Amino acid sequence: MNGDGAGLSTALWWHTENGRVKCDLCPHECSLKPGQTGLCGVRRANASGDTLLSLNFRLAASLHLDPVEKKPLFHWRPGSKILSVGTVGCNLRCPFCQNWELARWDSSISLEAIDPCTLVETARQHKSDAVAFTYNEPLVWYEFLHEAGPLLKREGLGVVLVTNGTINPAPLREILPFISAANVDLKVFTEEGYRMLGGELGTVLQTIKAMKDAGIHVELTHLVVPGINIDTRAFEEMVDWISQVDENMPLHLSRYFPAWKWVEAATPLAAMETFREIASRKLAFVYMGNIPEKGVTRCRGCGRDIVVREGYNVVHIELAPDGKCRYCGQDNGIVMKH
Repeated sequence: MNGDGAGLSTALWWHTENGRVKCDLCPHECSLKPGQTGLCGVRRANASGDTLLSLNFRLAASLHLDPVEKKPLFHWRPGSKILSVGTVGCNLRCPFCQNWELARWDSSISLEAIDPCTLVETARQHKSDAVAFTYNEPLVWYEFLHEAGPLLKREGLGVVLVTNGTINPAPLREILPFISAANVDLKVFTEEGYRMLGGELGTVLQTIKAMKDAGIHVELTHLVVPGINIDTRAFEEMVDWISQVDENMPLHLSRYFPAWKWVEAATPLAAMETFREIASRKLAFVYMGNIPEKGVTRCRGCGRDIVVREGYNVVHIELAPDGKCRYCGQDNGIVMKH
């Protein structure tokens, strides 16, 4: 991989086949003619058809300091600030995409060169102890993530992914060792629903399990979208699956508002309450997003409020240095900085 500059770079995870370049990064496995770009919009076969190029290597569209709660991560270093960086491209086609300009690489998006050392320096300048790859789909920024992640880990910085989880098992295994935490967007719980969005349910479930097995802290987000995933039966099946993996894994239910190509009205508050009630039957920690209410974490042991959030800000916290409840010592799966 040519890592000397920003922009075009030889991609990772591909092979040539029958005069085409076949991408091996995600389940789409795009088979590209010379000069053709894959579904993600950021991986292209070169003019001679013998190399796959990454178009967004070391190119960032956004770099901000955020509350970690905004990712959202509620059980990982609560109350801390995280340096958040993103680029362009995505390997799904969600018609309700909240960041479609980045996902589709809209012409209005300007990109700035960035390198791993700059991430480290910027994080330290802002007294942040972690970097989140977010805003667009970070897995299609694979080459930069693959380059920056190990350095960030060596420098003592946590690496966070905010991702749709759509990646093949082999490239995923290669990056797991330097990932500290992830929020995975589990969009629907039917294969038919994922096909509508351009993905595969089985792949996302496999990614979540692989992350958990690797010891990565995982939280899930589920955007409740009328006309897409409002069916409670499928949601009940999703909750069952999550509880079997880990009933303590936080689930963030997020309210949809019209965006990009999807013009259905915002998710009714009554539907959000129904989904919360269903999830809370089997999951210990269910939170609501895009709704003006406090985000409260209650101890599983004593029932007291141990973290209280207003918006993305932690306003009250009762945790011991090891993340356990300060009142009763219960472990609620909250990770503090070591």
